[in-house]
Amino acid sequence: MTEPRVAALVMAAGRGQRLGGDAPKQYLLLGERTALARSLSLFAAHPRITSVHAVVHADDRERYAAATASLDLPPPIVGGATRQESVRRGLEHLALDPPDLVLVHDAARPLTPGAMVGRVIDALVGHEAAIPALAVADTLKQASGGRVVATVPRAGLFRAQTPQGFRFAAILDAHRRFAGAELTDDAALAEAAGLPVALVPGDEAAFKITTGDDLDRARRLIAETRIGTGFDVHRFGPGDHVWLCGVKVPHDRGLIGHSDADVGLHALTDAILGAIGAGDIGQHFPPGDPQWKGAASGRFLRHAADLLGERGGRLVHVDVTVICERPKVGPHRDAMRAAIAEILGIGADRASVKATTTEGLGFAGRREGIAAQAAATIAL
Repeated sequence: MTEPRVAALVMAAGRGQRLGGDAPKQYLLLGERTALARSLSLFAAHPRITSVHAVVHADDRERYAAATASLDLPPPIVGGATRQESVRRGLEHLALDPPDLVLVHDAARPLTPGAMVGRVIDALVGHEAAIPALAVADTLKQASGGRVVATVPRAGLFRAQTPQGFRFAAILDAHRRFAGAELTDDAALAEAAGLPVALVPGDEAAFKITTGDDLDRARRLIAETRIGTGFDVHRFGPGDHVWLCGVKVPHDRGLIGHSDADVGLHALTDAILGAIGAGDIGQHFPPGDPQWKGAASGRFLRHAADLLGERGGRLVHVDVTVICERPKVGPHRDAMRAAIAEILGIGADRASVKATTTEGLGFAGRREGIAAQAAATIAL
């Protein structure tokens, strides 16, 4: 049996006004790629899709070109004043070399799984139209004037998603017959044309980005998790205190270093820099530079956190282990966690400080200095 020719129409002509911002939502970044580029890549990489076409706003040609520079796609189709008109224009363009099936997808659903696309195509073997959908789980209320007037039974109710699939000739005919009807989606138009529409299981990952919360959710889902580690050592010298993890701890000796020699913060700074591939603390704050003599190490740690933020990342958790015989860390642990949390702008529950000894072995066991190792987990 010959595989059908399947074209994908990715709709990106809307303005996305509910989200706000300087650009339509389909051109906002999710990681290193726009939502539109992710949606187009979904179909371009799918083994059952024959061709992929974007329908864009006339004012967005430059944005589209920038967003899709790495994709080998045909020129975009210019949409109309409404979504229905934009889809019809896309279908008319495809009619020049008609496919057997067409999938119509919202660019604002960039995390749609490929398996869901396959389910829609499978359903079109025995049906003229098919859509992915999720059963409504919440109780539905009908309201008027800010007050509930009725509870709507949810049995048999579904939330429609995209891509919505159709036999090409049937949906093109429906769009031509009902041009200007302005129905809410292509499945509604198919229903109006008398086409039976099959349901296939949808996926929560295929949610539509409409609000700022939706955008944040999408960014969290595609975030790359990285772990960086750091290690530092400072030897003892004259003094009456040491700085450990941002806290001044009384001791009969001090730590020798160009800055305040806070071995815990130095290790943690290196852990964050390592997680984002930004070198080490010595590259950013050379020990021979007089401006850093006696500097508070919190400045170094804040700098690393700022670099992380500039790259669109966030700290998930940090963990420091101090290795020494003396001074005892336990009495100061909570203060150290609070100090680290304040410097990094995170909750204290995301900052851990531990301590251990070397059982009298090595330089730490001989009380010649203090070492610290750290780990930083980030979402980038």
